[in-house]
Amino acid sequence: MENFYDKRVLPYVIDFICGLPTFEKGRADVVGQTKGRVLEVGIGTGRNLPYYNSEQLSCLCGIDPGLHPRASKRAQQAGIQVEQMPLSAERIPCADHSFDYVVSTFTLCTIPDVQSALREMHRVLVPGGRLLFLEHGAAPSANVKRWQDRITPYWRPLAGGCHLNRQIDGMIEEAGFEIERLEQRYHPGPRLLTYLYSGAAVRH
Repeated sequence: MENFYDKRVLPYVIDFICGLPTFEKGRADVVGQTKGRVLEVGIGTGRNLPYYNSEQLSCLCGIDPGLHPRASKRAQQAGIQVEQMPLSAERIPCADHSFDYVVSTFTLCTIPDVQSALREMHRVLVPGGRLLFLEHGAAPSANVKRWQDRITPYWRPLAGGCHLNRQIDGMIEEAGFEIERLEQRYHPGPRLLTYLYSGAAVRH
């Protein structure tokens, strides 16, 4: 039953929730900054694909242990060729300095060993390359954060490993990035889920 839920139900639930208007605008803002060689971590069902400018890309790779057929369909609709890799981000099978940009949207909450994954993202970026991110995570309100901590152990198995309470900016800096731009605020919806971190971090 768990396997059926994870493979047949959960991807559509996540695709629907992550396609809500409050999240889609953020996707467009983040993805629209990319050019050159781009790696998207957690490409999933391909929600970001319509927002890439194919004329500015020299290559686009997408990595996700749970690649979904919708990603291929959305790539075709967007007229973008994507090299899809059904792998987890803790070990990215690319050489050092392979990409100009790494994109992560609503992904860092789910990766089991997120620090290993962030170090891999740092490794495959060129010096001066950027990690562009849009993530939900730990809220600044002590009361909301307490509830995030309480609920996460029960939420995680139902939501594909999603942690509600990760400190996104701190994790990115710990992996060796320098955050050059960061926006943090609540968006419409349940406060446990909608405190978003959006910005860019540089690999020196």
